[in-house]
Amino acid sequence: MKVTIHYCTGCNWLLRAGWYAQELLSTFGESLEQVALAPSHGGHFEVVIEADGESEALWERKRDGGFPEIKELKRRVRDRLDPQRDLGHLDRQTP
Repeated sequence: MKVTIHYCTGCNWLLRAGWYAQELLSTFGESLEQVALAPSHGGHFEVVIEADGESEALWERKRDGGFPEIKELKRRVRDRLDPQRDLGHLDRQTP
């Protein structure tokens, strides 16, 4: 399974995209085949997951209203990668 993070270079979103990539790799490690950063333009920010030759946009800034919280992005990746996987404190409700 591959994840590609498209980010707008004109908006200076490289650091944000890199941080998301680092967080996904820290959590899922070798369960992910690849996390790639793809420069884009025009305010484009999108996280796409590819598995078995099919691609799906997990998050799109304009469609989903801004940038994802990391716990939500990790949940969406987990739900496609290994739905039974426990994400520890990310899966627990806070009071």
